[in-house]
Amino acid sequence: MKRGFYIILAAQFFTALADNALLFAAIALLMQLDAPDWQRPVLNQFFVFSYIALAPFVGPFADSLPKGNVMFIGNAVKFMGCIAMLFGMHPFYAYGIVGIGAAMYSPAKYGILTEYLPPRKLVLANGWMEGLTVAAIILGAVAGSLLVNPSFANHYLELFDIPSIEIGIDNPPEFAISVILVMYFVAAAFNLYIPKVALDHKLPKKNLFYILSDFWHCFKLLWRDPLGQVSLAVTTLFWGVGVALRLIVLAWAAVVLNFELDKATQLTAVVALGIAVGSVIAAKFVKLEKSVRILPVGIAMGISVMLMIFISNLYIAIAMLLIIGAFSGFFIVPMNALLQHRGHLLMGAGHSIAVQNFNENLSILAMLGVYAVLDRLGFSVFTVIIIFGLFICGTMAYLYRRHAQDRIEA
Repeated sequence: MKRGFYIILAAQFFTALADNALLFAAIALLMQLDAPDWQRPVLNQFFVFSYIALAPFVGPFADSLPKGNVMFIGNAVKFMGCIAMLFGMHPFYAYGIVGIGAAMYSPAKYGILTEYLPPRKLVLANGWMEGLTVAAIILGAVAGSLLVNPSFANHYLELFDIPSIEIGIDNPPEFAISVILVMYFVAAAFNLYIPKVALDHKLPKKNLFYILSDFWHCFKLLWRDPLGQVSLAVTTLFWGVGVALRLIVLAWAAVVLNFELDKATQLTAVVALGIAVGSVIAAKFVKLEKSVRILPVGIAMGISVMLMIFISNLYIAIAMLLIIGAFSGFFIVPMNALLQHRGHLLMGAGHSIAVQNFNENLSILAMLGVYAVLDRLGFSVFTVIIIFGLFICGTMAYLYRRHAQDRIEA
């Protein structure tokens, strides 16, 4: 791999680390405000909404400037959202600003891979990107939990407590946000050294009607392309079901293992670790032109999910969750690479990633809605697991039967 690729990875790691740590700081601020528990998932929705609302605009924006510049601007917006939270803006709105920066950042971070690297290295590059992002998610959760811990935060606040100098940082959430600002600053420093590549598919017009019609054209183009369709369907399904399954695992752990929230959350980290392992394996063994052939792994993942209803032993549960995560990482990385390749050829990398983000985040909202309805209707967690497992298996089987013979055109 070229040296610039590792700079891209470093920038992505620190910005993702900050994003995930900031979620814990924002939750701590909500608790400090005595906010009800239902506001915690709403906090995340403020972040996700930007991906949907800004999808028609962030793709053209990512393709209109060098991707490193776009990543720097997106990171700067995150930095400003973090500053706003530190200075008293309600966590909903401040985290929403960070979501705007993340929505701007995403098409650039994946789009630059197709512009900077040859197609034969895209699966490997995506494996590194996904694996490092998962590592940032795990470490961000650990760092966020540690930074808002009163004993840890107060210890360091006392060290920096200088008489006659008021720094305005007086409690653990504010201490955490201050440290997270440094993470965003480090990410921005790496952004400045990302290699410049030629502009890709710059929009000829910038009026609102043209931008919206162009996004709709790209949306239809990617769904109508045989390989674009299968890769977009798989990634959309994966992220929608994946977020719902994270909550389902928490509910399952409470019922079967009698775990409190903190211990149950650790089980979701096991899934994330499995995704990282599967991503590395896929990066090493799966070729871009063979991506569609790994769809049966998605079926295996669905079966593994359903097997969770028979498990009551913690160690067996950890092993099964690790396997589910590995299956997930193994099939999502080649699908991401295939989608980026087709999108780059059809409409430009930034445009295609924006379409992907739009679909994936709509799927997240829909799947969370389905889970909420099932829970509200009184379905047991075991029934919910079976429903989601069957949905995964059925969808993967349909896509494989329809597209198993497809090949990437030379």
